[in-house]
Parts: sequence; structure tokens; C-alpha cells
Amino acid sequence: MKSSRLALSTLTVSLLSLLSCSAMALPTAHDRVYTADQNSNTVSVFNPVDNTLVGQIRLGNPRPDVLSPLYRGQINVHGMGFSPDHKTLVVISNGSNSVTFIDTATNAVKGVTYVGRSPHEGFFTADGKEVWVVVRGEDYISVIDPQTFKETRRIQTAVGPGMVQFLPDNKLAFSVSSFTPQVDVIDVKSHTVIKKIDVVSPFSPFLQFTPDHKELWMTHKDVGKVTRIDTRTLKVTGVIDTGFITNHLAFATVNGKVLAYVTVGGENVVKVYSTDAQAQLLATIPTGALPHGIWSSDDSSRVYVGLENGDGMEVIDPAQNKVIAHVAGGQAPQALIFLSNVVGDGDGKQNLAPLANAEPLNIRLKPVTAPEAKGFVVSRNLGVVDALEVSLFKLKPQTNYNVYLSGQSTPVASFVTDAKGMSNGTAIGPARRLAEPGAQSSQSGPLKLIVMEGAAPADASRAVLVSDM
Repeated sequence: MKSSRLALSTLTVSLLSLLSCSAMALPTAHDRVYTADQNSNTVSVFNPVDNTLVGQIRLGNPRPDVLSPLYRGQINVHGMGFSPDHKTLVVISNGSNSVTFIDTATNAVKGVTYVGRSPHEGFFTADGKEVWVVVRGEDYISVIDPQTFKETRRIQTAVGPGMVQFLPDNKLAFSVSSFTPQVDVIDVKSHTVIKKIDVVSPFSPFLQFTPDHKELWMTHKDVGKVTRIDTRTLKVTGVIDTGFITNHLAFATVNGKVLAYVTVGGENVVKVYSTDAQAQLLATIPTGALPHGIWSSDDSSRVYVGLENGDGMEVIDPAQNKVIAHVAGGQAPQALIFLSNVVGDGDGKQNLAPLANAEPLNIRLKPVTAPEAKGFVVSRNLGVVDALEVSLFKLKPQTNYNVYLSGQSTPVASFVTDAKGMSNGTAIGPARRLAEPGAQSSQSGPLKLIVMEGAAPADASRAVLVSDM
């Protein structure tokens, strides 16, 4: 009998412990997820309890309504950071060179600071006294007073700083670059670079620390890799081959182990890696179109992913390694963050606007005459017209390519690749209906998007890329 009572007592304690953990293991109604929506120039605000869109903070007009000389809103809402107390969100718009300060309790804009050409990301120092914004179009970090919203100084860095983050003791900051294969280690007190760490690629848009802050992991979007750096020795400890269009990364603790979650946009997946000395690929989680920003909840119970070409957010349960929710949001979300304890009493809908954009149409391009070529097209409805955003990769450098709809002799868009054979651009016109799967051309067969090199006329059999419909 004593043994039975002991077993029952143990079972009861275990169940209570499990219930207690379950009650604490999910985000609350006081928490929020934010995405920076580049095309709609909004910040989408999500409730992580029921995975719904609460509303949007409109910082500017959606594309293409941003070209008037009298336009005053923000352009290309792109990067985000936050204060240590979670009371302030900073939003970086690289088209209008601005840093917008938002009160997370009310969703109201507190102030705007204009900096140098094409800023990318910004973050508060660990003590909350300064905001550092990387000015990627130049070669410095703009230091801003978050009380006065004034720039107080500039920190010289390598050309094209891409992001900066701080160790919790506020002694060192690390700045990756989008144009220089180098990480700048900065003494926070003196605002000076004290060490430069060479890395494998010049295009690094994102960095994140492991939960114990002993390592920095940074992504290399151009070559599909992640570099690991020891924050004590300031040396590279490993490089991981992650995949085509590696964007952002986050960490979550699952079953007592710290795991890394990496968005691989070109494969439409999140890859999960161990953080052992030799990182191992543990899982590949399919997502919507072009996963970009990613952040985990404070307790690691959820991982949130922004879909750049899916215009929304997805929620991953790391215990199951699968997407459990999809929520529509603003157009072309870039950065994504999770913030706990930002909403007080009420529904947190102050100063928010409803979602205005429709779901996008994603069209994959497959190679025909160029086996290595890659590409995809996103069609977004803009009311009476549509925007076709075309992304081309692994083509001939410095070469002109035309995009046609089958059955039409005039291209809908024309692009010139860069030195790496890449190009990205947007064409405006009534193209969405024509590009829908199953639509018919004036000729026999379904409509296709056809990418031709140079002045060659549209011919799907001789194309570089055609739509996979």
C-alpha cells in the first residue's frame, strides 16, 4: 500500500509539474510579434496567443505610391530593434533613411530620426541609453539618443555595416557588414573598433547571440552559409553550409538543448541545427514563400517566421519541428521580432489600422537552357494594376534579360544582372490575372512567364527560365 501511495504521489507531482509547465510554456496576451513590411511600409502586429493579426502601424504608403515629390511617409520599412525594457520599438526604413521610435504599449510613433544613406538595422545598447543604427549605404554606425531622437556621434566601420548587437555587460558590440567580409568588434564605452575579424563572405545581413552569449552566429546571404564566432576569443570557430538565400536565424532551447533555426529563403524552409562544436543538421521544416525574419519566444515554446514572398507570418512548434499556424500580414516582411510584456490592460489595438493588402501569387521559375539558373516571381495586386517582383539568380553577369508572358511580343520587364549574375526588380501593370495558374494565352496551352537572354524573342523552348505552373 505504501508503495502504491508513493507511486500515486509521484504521478500527481509529475502531472502538476507538467500542467504548470504547459501553463507557462506559451506566449500570453501581453506579448506581441512584429514584422517590418517593406512593400506596404507597415509594421504588422500579431497576437501570439491565438496567432492573429491585431492590426498594422502604417508608416507610409504602399508601393508604388511613394514617388511623389510631396510624399512624406517612410519608404522600405525594413529593420527592427527594441529597448531592453521592451517599451520602445525602433523601425528602420532604408528608402527614406529613417529610424522610427514606437511606443509598444500604444503603438504610437514617439519620434523619427533621419540618418545617412540606406540604414539597415538598429538596436539599443544593453543599458538602453543609446540606439545604434548601421548605415549600410555608407561606412558608419549612427548613435542616437532615444530621449531626444538626435544623432550624437558616428562610429567608423567597414563599408556597408549590416547589423549590430551588444553583449549583456554592454562592453562589446559586434557589427557585421553587407559589403565587406569582416566583423567589427567595438568597445561600447569608447565607441571605437578594437578588432576586425575576417569572415567568408562580404554579404552578412544578420547576427544573433546564443542564449549564453558565448557565441555569435551570423548569416551570409550571398553564399548560403552561417559563421560562428567565439565572443571571448573573438575568433571564427566554424562555418556551416546552410543553403541558397540564407537570411536570418534564431535560437530556441528544446529538451534542454540549444538549437539554431535558420531561414533559407531559396528553399522555402527553416533548417534546424545543433549548437555542438560540430553543428549537425537535425531537421528541415517546410514553410511558405521565402522565409526571411525569425525570432523565438522568450520560453522557446514557439518560433516565428516572416514570409517575404508570402506576405505574412508562420508559427513553428519547435517540439514538433513543424508549422502550426499561418497568418496574413503586410507585404514583403523583412525583420521579425517577438517582444514579451508589451501590452497592458485592453486589446492593444490603439493606433492600429486593418490589413489592406491581398494575398500574393508566387510563381517559381525553372531552368531550361541554363541548368544553374534560379528565379521566382511574386505578383501582388495593387488595385487597378499589379506588381510583378522578379528575382533572378545564377545567370550571366552584367547581362540583359527580358521577361515575357507567353503569347506577347513585348516584355513585361527587363533586367540587367550584377557582377554575381543576380537581379531583382518590380514591373507594374495588369499582369496578375494573366499570370494565374491555368490561365490561357492567345496561343494554345497555358500562359507562362518566359525569361530570355538579350533581345531574343519569347520562346519557351529556348528560354533561360520559364514559370513552373
